[in-house]
Amino acid sequence: MTVSYDKLWKLLIDRKMNRTELKDAAGISFNVLAKMGKNEFVSMESLYKICSAMKCDIGDVMEFTNHETA
Repeated sequence: MTVSYDKLWKLLIDRKMNRTELKDAAGISFNVLAKMGKNEFVSMESLYKICSAMKCDIGDVMEFTNHETA
C-alpha cells in the first residue's frame, strides 16, 4: 500500500497557494514537502499541521492507494 498526496496539490491549486506558502503557513520543513512530492510517508504531526493550516481533514490531503512502487 502506498500513499498519495494528489488531493493536497489539488487543494493548493484551488486555494491559489504554492508549496512555499503552505510550508510557511503550516510550519513544516522543505524536507517534508520533498517527501510528499515523492509520495513518501511523513509524520502525523506534519499532517496535523497541514490540516490545521488548511482548515481541512486528513482525507482532504492524502489517501492510501493499492499501487505498489517497485
